Formats: sequence, structure tokens, C-alpha cells
Amino acid sequence: MTRRVSLLLIIAVLFLPFLPLLIWSFAKGWYFPQLMPEQWTLENWRAIFAASTKVGQGFGQSLLIASLSTGLALLVGLPAGRALGLMEFPGKGAIKLFLLLPIIVSPLATLMGIQFMLIRLGLSGTILGVVLVHLLPTIPYMTLVLSSVYANFDTGYEAQARSLGASPIQVLWQVTLPLISPGVVVGALFAFLISWNEFLLTFFVGSGRVFTLPMVLFTSLQGGNTGLTAAIAITSILPALIFLLFSSRALGNDAAIGGLGDV
Repeated sequence: MTRRVSLLLIIAVLFLPFLPLLIWSFAKGWYFPQLMPEQWTLENWRAIFAASTKVGQGFGQSLLIASLSTGLALLVGLPAGRALGLMEFPGKGAIKLFLLLPIIVSPLATLMGIQFMLIRLGLSGTILGVVLVHLLPTIPYMTLVLSSVYANFDTGYEAQARSLGASPIQVLWQVTLPLISPGVVVGALFAFLISWNEFLLTFFVGSGRVFTLPMVLFTSLQGGNTGLTAAIAITSILPALIFLLFSSRALGNDAAIGGLGDV
């Protein structure tokens, strides 16, 4: 009981900064020294469903880009994480440092070169181009998380499955993935949230033709409509909260081993 109360208190403190946003989204003017708004309205929430605000377009494109980025980062991160976590080879430390570079170096330093290449490939201003550029920060996080998971992984389970006649696909699907599932969920959560909230890379590579929810939010901020901006901001965090809820449920499975390693 005490643990549940403590958890609720922590959640309440974490979500306290969002309370003014929620009030602003229903307020019809809220000015100092008013403690609370004097008038309430649903106009801001009705406005986010209007085509003119582009919230629906931004929401759909953000969801598509974040999902594709997460899936592609997982495809690259699984074998790369296994190699870094289980194998010893020359230059392993240098590869880890190379993976950290997109996190350490500012995206502005590399954007010009990336933009030039995407223009030559005809991918500038396309969703595919934005997905590819989102892989820059998502693949390092995914690979480093999974390499930590594989570092604590016992390959004896796979050997036993193979000795019983399991095919490589069966070993991967029925043995390896269930054992490393907590790490996969954590890596996917990181990748999805990074891609979902990415603004700078989308702004440059999207060239104004790819319109994600962070760009809608930025445009609304420039417009000065605080109530509408608050409603869009709350809308932008809902998918991340839902993804976090499902991830928490998956991580609650104590039967899975391989765990989170030293993440």
C-alpha cells in the first residue's frame, strides 16, 4: 500500500508541470493575478480537429515516421547489439565511440552534408528522407541498449534449442527474442520518443513538405494562441504516454531474462 502511494506521489509530481497546460487548453483567457481562469471553453480542443490547424496531418505523419524509424532502428540494432555485446574483435571500442558521435555532435554540424546527399538522392522533402535522417540518433540508442542486454545474455539457451533440432528462425523467434524482450522494449521506447519529438532534423530535411506534430506545435507557438498551443502540446504527449504504458506492462514480465543489462 505504501509503495503504491509513493508511486502515485511520484507520478503526481512528474505530471505537475502539465497541469497549467491542461488549464490553458480549457481557458478563455487566463491573466495575472487570476488564480484560475474566469471563463472556460472547448474552442481550443475543437480547433485541433479543424483542417486549418494541420494537427491531424502532423499527428499522422509523426506516427508514421516514428513507427518506421523505430522498426528500422530495431532491424539494425539487433545484429549490431549482438555483435558488440557478445563478440570481442579489434576496434570494438572505436565502433562504440563512432556510435556515440551522432549523440555527442550537434545535428547542425552534419545537417548540411546530409541535406546535400538527400537532395542528390531525391529524398529531400519526403517522408522517407525524414525517416532516414531520424535513424541518426535512434540507431545509436537502440544499438547501445541491445549491446548491454546481449552482454548478459546466455547463449547456452540457443545452443540447447539448436541441439533439439530448432531452425535458426525458430531459435530467434521462440528463444532469443522472448529472452531479450525487456531490452527490445526499452530500445524501441527510446527510438520512438526520440523520433516523435525530433524537430530540427525534420525541419531541415522535410523542407516544409513533411509536417510533423512538433512542427505544428512550433507554428502554433509563433501564432501566439496559448490555449490552442496548450491543446496541441497535450495531444503531442498522448501517444508517448500510451507507448510508455504498454512498455511498462511488457517490462513487468519477470519471466523474461536477459534483462536490461547494465543500461
